[in-house]
Amino acid sequence: MKIAVLGAGAWGTALAIAFARRHEVALWVRDPAQAAAMQAGRVNERYLPGCPLPDTLRVGSDLAVAAASELNLIATPLSGLRPTLRLLGGVAPATSVLWACKGLEAGSQFLPHQIVAEELGAGAPCGALTGPSFAEEVAKGLPTAIALASAYGDFAETVAQGLHNSRLRVYANHDVIGAEVGGAVKNVMAIAAGISDGMGFGLNARAALITRGLAEITRLGVALGGQRETFMGLAGMGDLILTCTGDLSRNRRVGLALAKGLTLEQILRELGQTAEGVSSAREIALLAGRLGIEMPITQAVRSVLYDGVPASQAVEQLLSRDPKMEGA
Repeated sequence: MKIAVLGAGAWGTALAIAFARRHEVALWVRDPAQAAAMQAGRVNERYLPGCPLPDTLRVGSDLAVAAASELNLIATPLSGLRPTLRLLGGVAPATSVLWACKGLEAGSQFLPHQIVAEELGAGAPCGALTGPSFAEEVAKGLPTAIALASAYGDFAETVAQGLHNSRLRVYANHDVIGAEVGGAVKNVMAIAAGISDGMGFGLNARAALITRGLAEITRLGVALGGQRETFMGLAGMGDLILTCTGDLSRNRRVGLALAKGLTLEQILRELGQTAEGVSSAREIALLAGRLGIEMPITQAVRSVLYDGVPASQAVEQLLSRDPKMEGA
């Protein structure tokens, strides 16, 4: 299969490396200077150092590679999805598209599939690639399982079968909404988990937070039309557990830094990469408020990030809430 991966951050580079082991892959880099450096050094020193690029992987800044591909995989941060789709629409409007970004668009609170529908219309088959996966481990060929969600007939099954291999297992799913909600909200929960860990609350507290976080994810996802069982799978519980517990999680690191009292500006400057949970916390809180859905952990994280509420105070407010039936 001819694949163009659009976006050369850590995740785009990792996917390009993984798929180049079996397919003809081109990695599109927006910045020509970065593309030249990666082509010359055969490594993405900025976003994925220590993970060499296969000799068969082509790297460049010419988007014409998208027109020659059977599948275009957009792996930008969510903020880059719409502009990349617009560029893609100008050169390859009819090719199949996957996206590997997670979150809600700032301002519109759109999920990725809504952005795709608005920009590309009801054209070629498309879907979301999501699930528990750290870029570094995927690039190194460590065993990983992810989900490919699409509402287009047998597209999910066909493409998942083509991308699937013994080290990167791809499972088909038809619940795009559920898969995207799971991928978006888990980043917010990872910030909360980082705050909890950073304040020394222990493993019991982390387990409780993950469990109640999953309840929030499910409430929102079902209200938007997602299927409850999706949140028990890779795109739901799997991604949530990994992001809340793994030391490679950027969102968890944001929470750890907040617990130390660092400002958001300091944290993002030191991080050097996108932590989608920062923007998503605000947008998810707005969406939940509009829909009348109770999401106390999400609201607490938003208040720490944007209202200047100290992490310790936000935690106290959560702990002082009246207990309810567990399923509520």
